Amino acid sequence: MKVRDALLQRKSVRAFLNKDVEKDTITRILDAARHAPSGSNTQPWQVAVVSGKKKLSLQKKLENAHLEGVPEKMDYIYYPRQWLEPYKLRRRECGLQLYSTLNIQRDDVEKRKNQWLANYRAFDAPAMLYFFMDPTLETGSFMDYGMFLQSVMLSAEEEGLASCAQAALGQYPELVKTELNYDSKLILICGMALGYEDKKATVNSYRTPRESVASFTQFFE
Repeated sequence: MKVRDALLQRKSVRAFLNKDVEKDTITRILDAARHAPSGSNTQPWQVAVVSGKKKLSLQKKLENAHLEGVPEKMDYIYYPRQWLEPYKLRRRECGLQLYSTLNIQRDDVEKRKNQWLANYRAFDAPAMLYFFMDPTLETGSFMDYGMFLQSVMLSAEEEGLASCAQAALGQYPELVKTELNYDSKLILICGMALGYEDKKATVNSYRTPRESVASFTQFFE
């Protein structure tokens, strides 16, 4: 698969087949992704692959935390405290596209709640990956981590797998670190759903738009 094809084919998948992903396949994905660049070759990534009974246990605890009103508190500030344009509009349109595809009305509280809860199950993917980083590292390592995450998702495409990087899986970091026995001082970057796409699922039928190159690029000669 060409890199360009993988870039264009990759999308955030929110419905997966009930089909396990072999450990060897995930190992190959991570073996390729580990070659992502990082400042001074720091390689800040630490990865937990969660599946089977452990995934079922963890996702249940995440769902319960949300339903019980436990405050969400990521290890870092992911989204802006105040949304400004054009980002506010893009965010709103992204959400509208999801809910309109699923025909979930704005006032249908129950369906909206159930759709949100699916985040904590990694959309029922057979595996979810968690990404941690040493707290002594700084902003540059977040940039490095972004390149690593993209490498994971593109490598998954080559393996015939789908993915969805999820900030929602990082909303209860202490719970996750306790359940997986990770040091509480580590920064939980995010999670990722990984599995085989259910291509018949309506939720996977749409693609979010992207701005044209001309809209964000200036050439200087």
